[in-house]
Amino acid sequence: MSDARDHDPCQDAPRQRPIRSFVLRQGRQTEAQKRALELHWPAYGLDYTGRVRDFDAVFGRRAPRVVEIGFGNGEQLLFACGREPDRDFIGIEVHGPGVGRLLNGAAAARLRNLRVYQHDAVEVLRDEIAPGSLDEVRIYFPDPWPKKRHHKRRLLQPAFVALLCERLRPGGLLHLATDWQPYAEHMWEVLDAEPRLRNRAGPRGALPRPDWRRQTHFEARGLKLGHGVWDLLYDRLPE
Repeated sequence: MSDARDHDPCQDAPRQRPIRSFVLRQGRQTEAQKRALELHWPAYGLDYTGRVRDFDAVFGRRAPRVVEIGFGNGEQLLFACGREPDRDFIGIEVHGPGVGRLLNGAAAARLRNLRVYQHDAVEVLRDEIAPGSLDEVRIYFPDPWPKKRHHKRRLLQPAFVALLCERLRPGGLLHLATDWQPYAEHMWEVLDAEPRLRNRAGPRGALPRPDWRRQTHFEARGLKLGHGVWDLLYDRLPE
């Protein structure tokens, strides 16, 4: 997932070690995933440069643009790219095995509407994506950091939400999903307080899973056990 700092995750903090909202547990990459990085990164990968990027030039067209942060194994992102070929997708993930798996899937499907960062999401959004240039941001099942002493690591903090609002165009959509009720409540507390966002379901409201988000295996199993899932959809309001 992405970088988060105690007070402002979107600003540099000299002489202060940044608080990460992710822990790099890379796990074991398969040989196929290693080959994917070697073979398919030139076609799909974007190296962080710290400069605003011309995504129309990257994709070779002008199209609605969607960012998915923390795409895990890439299952949902591959589904979205195939289902919505008229939109361009930018996936951001720090964990190598998931990136390798996504690259293999993208190459097998011959996708043309996907690019991938293996980098911290805060830095990518802050430095490489122009203000008002995104039509949608999707963040599905971010780490809830359930222990109270770790709540400062949660990705959805006021400063990060402010950055998302700056990168979304007016009328754009922020779509979050979580299966952890205390984190859903934290999201409502932060997002409902942001004046540039409006919850489609009303304050502290959630909606049924939209058809553009596929149900994961773990989600289906949790629902059978009676666990909840909350989809939060927020529209970016005009200034």
